Parts: sequence; structure tokens; C-alpha cells
Amino acid sequence: MKAIIDTDWLRGHIHDEDLRIIDCRFSMGNPAEGRERYKENHIPGAVFFDLEKDLSGYVKNHGGRHPLPNMKNFLRKVEDVGIDNDTAVVIYDEKEGAFAGRCWWLFQYIGHEKVYILNGGFAAWEKAGGKTESTVPVYPSKSYRPSFNETIVASLDEVRSIADGVRDTPLIDSRSRERYLGQEEPIDRIPGHIPGATNLPWTEGVKDGYFIQGEQQYDRFAHLNKNEPVIVYCGSGVTATPNFISLKEAGFNHVKLYVGSYSDWVSYENHTVEKE
Repeated sequence: MKAIIDTDWLRGHIHDEDLRIIDCRFSMGNPAEGRERYKENHIPGAVFFDLEKDLSGYVKNHGGRHPLPNMKNFLRKVEDVGIDNDTAVVIYDEKEGAFAGRCWWLFQYIGHEKVYILNGGFAAWEKAGGKTESTVPVYPSKSYRPSFNETIVASLDEVRSIADGVRDTPLIDSRSRERYLGQEEPIDRIPGHIPGATNLPWTEGVKDGYFIQGEQQYDRFAHLNKNEPVIVYCGSGVTATPNFISLKEAGFNHVKLYVGSYSDWVSYENHTVEKE
């Protein structure tokens, strides 16, 4: 079973005792909106993980706008909602795929194998006539034994070596074309992209909230070698995760996320950027 499941699969397994559903709805413009929407209604049995409170750590001088969370805190959250190493986890956001993707990636990082994204998110669930509820469930806590997978993390030194021309590993900028070219920059202090990066916007792999499948996904990366490492980044390590997932779905074996991404890169005065 791959990373993406559909509403039919979830409908057939929603009452499984070894299944936990995670709601990751979030709005960058209004950080409280996701939790409020969760309280109003959500997929039955779902628990809520907040992008900034659960899936990210405190912002510092370096590390980007959404650095990795404190792993002890993240694991405590995982255990508190009744997830152990044998629990199947299904994650959804509204339909973007990016917030669910960040959560999915973190479960990969702690070594969890049975973790999936609901294709089309909450919007697809409602469209399919799926039931919703406002009850906030409480589950008995469980114990989780992490096995951290550092092979899916790209270090700053790795990215620097690409920018300096020492390493020729493909570096994919997952942001919009306009931000990559430095034509606009709504968030970070310097427009442009990391030297050596190519642009493959994450939105090209997620159409109308659904991850494209099969050959369509593979065609996006046909110029790359499946057996060689690939590094993805975005603004802050969130919207690059759909590209990470798309690469894995397309059969790439060695995909890494630069978690700090562009917001971390430009936090260093000595780093250069490219435009156009």
C-alpha cells in the first residue's frame, strides 16, 4: 500500500480499532482557523494536530519559519492520542495536501510505516457523503518507540555543497515560479532561490486537491534518476512535502527534505541567492 488512500478505503476501515485519523486543517493567514473548523465538524474519530503547535518547533534565528518540533513533545502528542507503532494513521487537511504532507513526513521521520494521506482531504470526504461529527474523542494513551529516519533529512551542509557547486544532487524548489524567479516574495526577506536549484512547483502534482497518479506524476520527474538522491525544499518545509510524497509515489528511493528550506537559507548573511 502506498502513501495515498481514497475516501472509499477510509469509509471501509473507519471503525478499525488499530486506525487513528488526524485532522491537519490549517490556514497560514489565520492560524486559529484549522482548530476552529475541527471543533465545528471533522471526520468521525479524528484528532487534531496543529501545524505550528504540534508539527513545528519554536522559531529561532536559524532553522526557518517551521522548524522541526521538539521530538519529545511530538512523541508525547502521538502517544496521548493513542498511537503506537502498530497503529495505521490516516491524515487529512482541507484538500491542499501540504499540511497533511508535513504531518505524514514527520511520521516517516519517527519511523512509522503505516501512515497515509486521504486524497482530496476533508473536501473529498464531504463530497463523497461521508459523515462528520463535532465530538472531540479521547483515547487511552499508548507507548511509541521511535526509530528516527535521518536519511530523509537534508542537512544545511548538503544544501550548501550544492549551492557551491561541489555536489550535483538535484535540488528542487517547490514554490511558485514567481517566487523561484524572485519576481515576488510575500514572506521571506530576500527574493530568489538557492543557487543550483530547479523549479518544480508542488501544485503541479496536486490538482484540485488530489495527488495526480501514475505516469502523470512520473512524467514530472522523468529527467531525474530514480536511484540517485533528490532534495526538495520550499519556503519553510511545508509545501515541499507534497513533492516529497510525489517523488516517492513515482518510485524515487532517496528523497530528502531540507526542513528549514528557503526561510532558513536566507537567515544566513553569507548565503547568496539567484534570481531569474
